[in-house]
Amino acid sequence: MALPDFFLMGAPKAGTTALHAALAQHPQLYLSPVKEPKFYLCDGRRPPRSGQRGPGDAHSAQEWVWRRSQYEALFDAAPAGALRGESTPFYLYDRAAHERIQADVPEAKLVVVIRDPVDRAYSNWMHLRSDGLEPIDDFATAWAAEDNRVAAGWAPFWHYRRLGLYGAQLRDLTDRFGRDQVHVLRYRDLVETTVEALDAVCAFLGVSTGVIAGAERANSHPYVPPSRRATVLGRTLRAGAALGAYAPPQVWRQLSRPLLATLQHGGARRPVLDADLRLRLVEAYREDNVLLGELTGRSFADWMGTTSRGQFVTPPAP
Repeated sequence: MALPDFFLMGAPKAGTTALHAALAQHPQLYLSPVKEPKFYLCDGRRPPRSGQRGPGDAHSAQEWVWRRSQYEALFDAAPAGALRGESTPFYLYDRAAHERIQADVPEAKLVVVIRDPVDRAYSNWMHLRSDGLEPIDDFATAWAAEDNRVAAGWAPFWHYRRLGLYGAQLRDLTDRFGRDQVHVLRYRDLVETTVEALDAVCAFLGVSTGVIAGAERANSHPYVPPSRRATVLGRTLRAGAALGAYAPPQVWRQLSRPLLATLQHGGARRPVLDADLRLRLVEAYREDNVLLGELTGRSFADWMGTTSRGQFVTPPAP
């Protein structure tokens, strides 16, 4: 069977896209041509609609690679001797995915990418706003809506707070696989000491170091400030995505491009998260960050302050 030797996981908006692209440059590694196939989020069946109730969820779920034959085919082109890998951030969050990966690839190596959880949640919200899918134009209000959304069956990408509870997620992952099979990479290190961070990942995977020169900013979306135009376009995009759930995914992707271009045109520079709000939100992670520190032997005190640290440079708005 052509299955991965390693997995990149962690959380969305934590740098897995940049890491995937960087590692794909290594001649001893083969990264699946489809990023985020999400195979191990499934149980050999199509993702159920009961867990895809948020805007655009059902449309997005059509792109999940849930058939084993299609998943294995992603690795058919791997050169002989190359280590095969794929990237699906949600694998860290989904405990059933831990179990399925262990059942299929018990010796897999797991690279876990983590980012300041408040920064990550803020970026996650920005991403969905810029795609016209997030109907709430205030981050704090969207954060507060999470419990209701989870209860209603919105997909994990909407779980802004929960996705950042890395300590509990990593504890459960290492309990199943053992600490030696897990490498934890901080987003901040990927940004600030890129070559050293990539070499550490390569050493963990058992391939040559000093091969990858760097990583580039990837999967970044422009900030869409609140406006009447944004409201109207967002409603249109959400309605289209709902209808797109009943058509081949590429159809709505193609039709939505002009709307997205209009929504994102002239996007403003992303505002810095209010310091007082950030201090309130970081309290949701205080205990979990302590657990994360105990598991990794590192300090995450920098996550508990009023400002974030470590991000790819954002270019000026067009």
